[in-house]
Amino acid sequence: MPAAQFLHTPEGRQIAYHRSAGQGPGIVFLGGFKSDMEGTKALFLEDWAQQQGRAFLRFDYSGHGQSSGAFDEGAIGDWASDARAAITQLTEGPQVIVGSSMGGWIALLICRAMPEKVAGLVTIAAAPDFTEDSMWASFDAGQRAALAQNGRIELPSDYDDGPYVITQRLIEEGRRNLVLRSPLALAMPVRFLQGTADEAVETAVALRLLDHATGPDMRLSLVKGADHRFSTPDCLAMVAGAIAEVSEAARSS
Repeated sequence: MPAAQFLHTPEGRQIAYHRSAGQGPGIVFLGGFKSDMEGTKALFLEDWAQQQGRAFLRFDYSGHGQSSGAFDEGAIGDWASDARAAITQLTEGPQVIVGSSMGGWIALLICRAMPEKVAGLVTIAAAPDFTEDSMWASFDAGQRAALAQNGRIELPSDYDDGPYVITQRLIEEGRRNLVLRSPLALAMPVRFLQGTADEAVETAVALRLLDHATGPDMRLSLVKGADHRFSTPDCLAMVAGAIAEVSEAARSS
């Protein structure tokens, strides 16, 4: 596999990325919280896009994977800024944005900030506003006090990469980027995908997002028994199918 290339952002961050040439609309994959561009879904979609002759971009947010910076120094706005820079400088024309978990939140911020660059949107277990509605809402008085006093707390992780460090800045900066508290217009074709066995993002979140957002072509698909990874062969095929569907809808509009 070729080595990653690096994009230098206006903020001075170095964003690692892999880009494949192809036809449009291109596909951009936005990964999740503390994940990187080497995950199952990113690599599957890269291979699928190449088979389809489609342009494809995957990258690591700052503090993630091969990009510069420390994870615990970042926040939603930083990572959304990384995504805007990557999409602006590394793609041509409108793109199909595919956002997984936190990447779904960032994808919605992209749709709000630069809708002209979004031909279609596919989210996988989207986690909009999770710093407020999942993290902060679940903290007890002791955790909130520790966060205020120390500027950070540690939460256990379900994965193998150690505890999550949650900073006061992550929470406070997340509040400046909430998408479920104000109108959210999605003019492009949209497909939300959600597993019913997802223990990180409840089905209620997907239903709330569907109810809150407005747009002419928006659908939610629930997969009974699918977990947060959404990476079984059937789930991956469903993601590819959703990309093909929004791409065709975008071409026809």
